[in-house]
Amino acid sequence: MAFEYPDDLKYSDTHEYARLEGEIATIGITAFAVDQLGDIVFLELPEIGEALEKGETFGTVESVKAVEDLKAPITGTVVERNDALLETPEQLAEDPYGEGWMLKLRVDDPGELDDAMTADEYREQVEGD
Repeated sequence: MAFEYPDDLKYSDTHEYARLEGEIATIGITAFAVDQLGDIVFLELPEIGEALEKGETFGTVESVKAVEDLKAPITGTVVERNDALLETPEQLAEDPYGEGWMLKLRVDDPGELDDAMTADEYREQVEGD
């Protein structure tokens, strides 16, 4: 099954994405990650105002199969979180890049995303050739 990986996103090897708009990054997990997890039943996200470090765990996503840590793809401060997702985590499966976003961060250094993967690089990593 081919998944969508929007070109305007940067991807981490732990399957999170970041969409940078000015100094705000929207963070979520990829369609591939959602598919691998299966039915998502619970989501834990940080509070607004919390500072996140790139590469550190910022929450968990729990499915009927597994509990996975969520890793911050960039350093910043949480300015918004998608509380609707906490109520209905299955939204992740329906629209991971739209309604299924998790956090918005005010980023410390946008340059941290320079080493993140492009959509093509991520697609190659998860789907092989």
